[in-house]
Amino acid sequence: MKLAIIGGAGVRTPLLVNGLCRSDVPIREIALYDTDLARLDVVGRLAARVASPTVGVTTHSALDPCVADAAFVFISIRVGGIDSRAHDERVSLAHDILGQETVGPAGFAMALRSIPAVVAYARRIAELAPGAWIVNFTNPVGMVTDALHRAGCSRAIGICDTPTELFEDVAHALGRPTADCTFDYLGLNHLGWLREVYVDGRPALAPLWSQPERLAALHRAPLFAPSFLADLRLLPTEYLVYYYRPADVRDNMQRAGRSRGAVVSALSAELFADLGRVDIDPVTRYETYLAARSAGYMQIESGASAPLTPSPWAALTGYDKIALAVVRAIHFNTGALIPLDVPNRGAIRDLDDDDVVEVPCVVNANGAWPLATGSAPAHVRDLLRRVRAYERATVEAAMTGDRASAIA
Repeated sequence: MKLAIIGGAGVRTPLLVNGLCRSDVPIREIALYDTDLARLDVVGRLAARVASPTVGVTTHSALDPCVADAAFVFISIRVGGIDSRAHDERVSLAHDILGQETVGPAGFAMALRSIPAVVAYARRIAELAPGAWIVNFTNPVGMVTDALHRAGCSRAIGICDTPTELFEDVAHALGRPTADCTFDYLGLNHLGWLREVYVDGRPALAPLWSQPERLAALHRAPLFAPSFLADLRLLPTEYLVYYYRPADVRDNMQRAGRSRGAVVSALSAELFADLGRVDIDPVTRYETYLAARSAGYMQIESGASAPLTPSPWAALTGYDKIALAVVRAIHFNTGALIPLDVPNRGAIRDLDDDDVVEVPCVVNANGAWPLATGSAPAHVRDLLRRVRAYERATVEAAMTGDRASAIA
């Protein structure tokens, strides 16, 4: 089996290659394509080092030979590079408006840049590898995946590791392995809530609402007060902090003097400078980079005074793990249950059937099929609908260049 990665010079490519190679999926080649050929050379050599001996890692300066005859094509691009994200966040803050990679004006700008490029790639994939599954990591994942389906790419699936990280944290708080739990989760990408967890067929969250210490430990960063969660009676993913506490997050970012995008930009620049040195082991340096990037996640936004300590079970989650789970489930027709971004098809009653939502899906040889979740809780329904209306208009603007849609 051949797999292809568009955006192969991205910093997470070696992580993805490592995970895919150490599985039972019969992969013979992982092909990497990127427009940044200098970075592609560096990342390609690092990816080859972490790949298994039976898997060939190839790099391509042209798209066609990379994706031709691929069974799966991962799209993980950042149009304009990480510096564009830092710029968007900086401009937003200069106007006293919260802007983050997928939220607010910065998220809007990223969607307008990302969607046309991803759709163009997908149309070429349809010609060269018509049977390929497109696995989209490009942010904003929900809107980009929506655009792919509007463009006729029915074999497109969006992936985000945010829900599974929350699932793992909650399972450990309950003292049960995730395999013993069923997670009632619904929402949009970066706007999702865990409504309930079932263990042995019984709801298990009720005891947590009266235990502030356990509630406080559910999110790695200090994002939500236990009293707020107890009143909400839902467990939001960390991205809900941008909606529930926007002024606090904006103030924390302004006090820090730089955004998350600026931090990642600096870390990435240091990484590639070091990877060009002959006196540094590239694999060890790459692992150090991943640890530093993870430790800084949500530090600025939450106002934490020091980098965050990863949970002991952090290695069980991550987008590379979900990517492998999706590939395995489709290839082996397993029917695995995975939270993904897919067309709604009636799963959330409050949204249109063709809206891309983020819900648990049964994944088999026919793709990802969303489980019915019913209606969203009344106290979050309006927010869900408002954000989805914004997403529809943004996708329309990105795909058509229509100014009225962009203003809307």
